[in-house]
Amino acid sequence: MKIVERPHSGKGVAAKVDGPALKPRDAATLIMVRRDGTTPRVLMGKRSENHAFMPGVFVFPGGRVDAADSRVKPASPLDPEVERKLLTRMRGTPSSGRARALAMAALRETFEETGLIVGTEAEGRVASRHPDWAQFLATGLRPALAPVRYIARAITPPGRIRRFDTRFFVVDAENVVNLDAPAGSTDELLDVHWLTIADTEDLQLPWITRQVLKSLDEQLGQTKGLAPGGPVSFQHQRGNSWYNEIL
Repeated sequence: MKIVERPHSGKGVAAKVDGPALKPRDAATLIMVRRDGTTPRVLMGKRSENHAFMPGVFVFPGGRVDAADSRVKPASPLDPEVERKLLTRMRGTPSSGRARALAMAALRETFEETGLIVGTEAEGRVASRHPDWAQFLATGLRPALAPVRYIARAITPPGRIRRFDTRFFVVDAENVVNLDAPAGSTDELLDVHWLTIADTEDLQLPWITRQVLKSLDEQLGQTKGLAPGGPVSFQHQRGNSWYNEIL
């Protein structure tokens, strides 16, 4: 366990509000890593300035977990080691369904915000009443969880206008079925680009995003790369201290 410094104000930090602390909502984000060049690149976009939570900063695609994320059947399950890590220190009642929903949310939000799909062809008719999943499944594909890896978790500190318990997932872009399609911008995510980690140094990023990029860079440099049961950085506040634990 480590205790680390963290910023308390400035760009890339959620604004503070008065009143009782909000309960963090489960959320997930997906880091797509493209390795078809000399240097790995990740997909990032800029949040709209109209967002109440972290406006105008560059982030990975992602968002909060919806109820439908636990109901849609994936084409392939999570790697058992990834699921085990997701269940470790899970708030509330840990379950495989909740672990799966987190990864499903990351894939769904990435599709919503960029149009890129991690999936395989579906056998038979698949559908969902949820409008976002309906659009995904209308492509004739099911989300594939087998290639998804888990690298980090962070809980927004108390006193912020929004609070999320966010899991950061990683997938190699070779698993994106429409990788040649241009990643489009949406109302949620603007100015979407493939960037090297060096490219991100001059961007306005949330502090936690820089921490995750640093961890990603270190793991990509290892011989084994991103192993399913690899270390997961868990950053959260307890009392007045900010902790970085390794799950």
